[in-house]
Amino acid sequence: MKQRIFGLENEYGLIFSPNGRIYLPMEKVLGYIFEGLIPNSWPSNAFLVNGARFYQDTGCHPEYSTPECDNILDLVTHDKAGERLLEACLPAAEERLREEGLSGEIYIFKNNTDSLGNTYGCHENFLMRRDVDFWKVTEQLIPFFVTRQVFSGAGKVLKVSGKPQYFISQRAQHIHEKTSSSTTSSRSIINTRDEPHADAERYRRLHIIVGDSNMSEFATYLKVGTAALVLSMIEEGYLVNGVELEDPVKAIREIARDPTLKKKVRLDDARYMTAIEIQRAYLERARQYLDQEEHDATLDDVYAKWEAVLRQLEEDPMQLAHQIDWVTKKHLIQSYVDKKECGWDDPRVLLLDLQFHDVKRTRGLYYLLESRGLVDRIVQEDAVQRAMSTPPQTTRAKVRGDFIRFARAKNRSYTVDWTYLKLNGYWEETILCMDPFSAVNRRVEELLSQMPGGRFHR
Repeated sequence: MKQRIFGLENEYGLIFSPNGRIYLPMEKVLGYIFEGLIPNSWPSNAFLVNGARFYQDTGCHPEYSTPECDNILDLVTHDKAGERLLEACLPAAEERLREEGLSGEIYIFKNNTDSLGNTYGCHENFLMRRDVDFWKVTEQLIPFFVTRQVFSGAGKVLKVSGKPQYFISQRAQHIHEKTSSSTTSSRSIINTRDEPHADAERYRRLHIIVGDSNMSEFATYLKVGTAALVLSMIEEGYLVNGVELEDPVKAIREIARDPTLKKKVRLDDARYMTAIEIQRAYLERARQYLDQEEHDATLDDVYAKWEAVLRQLEEDPMQLAHQIDWVTKKHLIQSYVDKKECGWDDPRVLLLDLQFHDVKRTRGLYYLLESRGLVDRIVQEDAVQRAMSTPPQTTRAKVRGDFIRFARAKNRSYTVDWTYLKLNGYWEETILCMDPFSAVNRRVEELLSQMPGGRFHR
């Protein structure tokens, strides 16, 4: 596919820390956050004016799904906009607590595990061609996703046999299958649920649930960008042979436990390779694809960054402390341990691990590093701020956002999903939006013409 639709879904961790003995149910806390995003209502599933979806997921986690994006930089921008929207809800939610005679702080974390060992996900979505053999694609992709954690992992301190150990991925230890239709009971590397939210005869959705949530914009860009590049080359017949894993689930866990990146995992043919060596096999094939096929220009930049990162990981991963989450966090914790002359089993280390992912920029440790210029950004903050209220202008998300603005301005009840828009009640009508690449809908344009001046002022 020369064009592709991308989407990211992030489930967030939520903690209420009361100033006193009264503890509020998490459902109530989440309700106050919802009020900040969707005033005067408490839905469990709502689309926002920027085209994104915000809802309560299993385990009382707020989940933010980006609007449809057709380029990776837009996706990174709208992923960050999700963080900012949740952060912006905190003051009003805490004020609502005080109105009820309670006080305390609400914490929202963009991570993947809690203190009880539960996990919640970051799901990647790629629109792909229906005419390509899905199962051949998945077999080709599995070694790539097993080893991609070397640059996309978020890092985690876990106790193994009573001793603290640093893992490069939070999600890897919770993967149980190669492929599965479930996202909870039998988490897999590739989810097989076939929900394209588009013309099912032409497209299907590749749904990836193995990745970590990233604070680093660079890591998100590289995580999604490399997956898009590899998917594109496989769709065009550029296959990677000789890297099939004997046991992908075992391999993903073994790689996660080795921050030196020296661990060799067993292949189907009884050979052994490191994660970086397997990544290089995909990198080399991608070079051939880019040299011979017409492609999105962004993929050239993705390739260059991918090549550089693999080289630096091989030389010394700590060179990437300004770009890769697991390296940034490891460097932060090691610096703290050295300064305080304490061990990795110190309770404060676990607190640092968690605080790294706090989305409140005046409190989160990742944002403390960002404010000091110690981590790289790849999108501008003003673009992130715009994305909080403005959808991508080149996909179906624009139609959805315009429709929601119209319905709210006219005080009309409405129902929205990925593929349709519906005005409820008197003059009820449903508008189908099956083409995710289309940023224009005739009927929505007619509705917009009813507004003063014929359109919205953004």
